[in-house]
Amino acid sequence: MAEKDHATIGVIGGSGVYQMEGLTQVKEIKDRTPFGDPSDVIVLGNLGDTRVAFLPRHGRGHRIMPSELPVRANIYALRSLGVERIISISACGSLREDFAPLDIVIPDQLYDRTKNRPTTFFGDGLVVHISFADPFCPELSNVLYSAAQKAGARVHKGGAYLVIDGPQFSTKAESESYRQMKMDIIGMTAIPEAKLAREAEICYATIAMVTDYDVWHPSHDSVTVEMVVQNLLKNAEMGKRIVRYAVDEVPSAREQCPCPNALRDAIITARDRIPYKSKRTLGLLLDKYLPKPETLRPTRKLRK
Repeated sequence: MAEKDHATIGVIGGSGVYQMEGLTQVKEIKDRTPFGDPSDVIVLGNLGDTRVAFLPRHGRGHRIMPSELPVRANIYALRSLGVERIISISACGSLREDFAPLDIVIPDQLYDRTKNRPTTFFGDGLVVHISFADPFCPELSNVLYSAAQKAGARVHKGGAYLVIDGPQFSTKAESESYRQMKMDIIGMTAIPEAKLAREAEICYATIAMVTDYDVWHPSHDSVTVEMVVQNLLKNAEMGKRIVRYAVDEVPSAREQCPCPNALRDAIITARDRIPYKSKRTLGLLLDKYLPKPETLRPTRKLRK
C-alpha cells in the first residue's frame, strides 16, 4: 500500500457532517470489500501533520437510512487502509435535563435496542466472542473529551447511549421508558459500528452531538426534522473542530486500551476447523492469529 493510501485515524461523519474541510493532499478511495461497497468514497487527506480517512456515514447527500448502512463494509474498508482508531461523529437526542441541545457527550456505554442488523464479521462456521463490557475505547474517549474542552464545547464525559433502529423517532412511552432505564442519550448508529470496530481491533469512540430532548421534555416541543436539522448544522462545525484538536492529541502507540488485541482470546472455533473461505475472506482481521491464507488449501473430502 502506498503511503499516501494509508491512514491510522478514521473519521466517520454522521448526520450533517458529509465532508471534512481543511484537508490537504486529498485523495479519494473507492473500495469494494467482501461485504460490499462502503457508504461512499473514502477521502484521504492531511489534517496538519496527520493523515486521516474520512467517510460520510450516510453518504454525501444523506442517502442511506440508519438500518440500511453497510457498516461491515465501512469498517472493513477503513481497516484495509490501516486505520487503528475511529472517531465517530453522531447526532443524538438527550434523555437528561442537563444534557441540553447543542451539548457534546462522550459516552462510555451502549445499550442495543436494534433488530436484524448484521453485528459481526464472523459466523458460517467461525465463532468469535469478543469482550464488549466497555464498548468505547477509554483512551480515545479521553482524547475526545480533552479536545472538546479545547474546542470550547459544553461537553459531558460518560453516559449510556441507547441505540434504536429508526428511522422514526421515539414515542413518548418509549422515551419515558428509556429514562426509567437510566439511559442518557439516544441515537441510531453506534450499533453495530462499535461492535464491528472492536472485532476489527480498531479503537472506537464517539462525539455525540445533542440535537433535541427526544419527546419526553414537557417544556420543549416534540422532536421534529426541522429542529434536528437546525441543531445539526450548528453542531456540525463544533464536531469538526473537536476532530482537528483530537488528531493532534492521539498517542502514537496503542498501549492503554484492550482494542488492539480484541481477537487474541476471542476465536473459539478450533483453528483446524475454521472454514477455508473464512480464512481467505477475513485474512485482514485474522492473519495475525492464523497461518497466512495463501499457505492454506481447501480441505478435500474423501469419497466413500
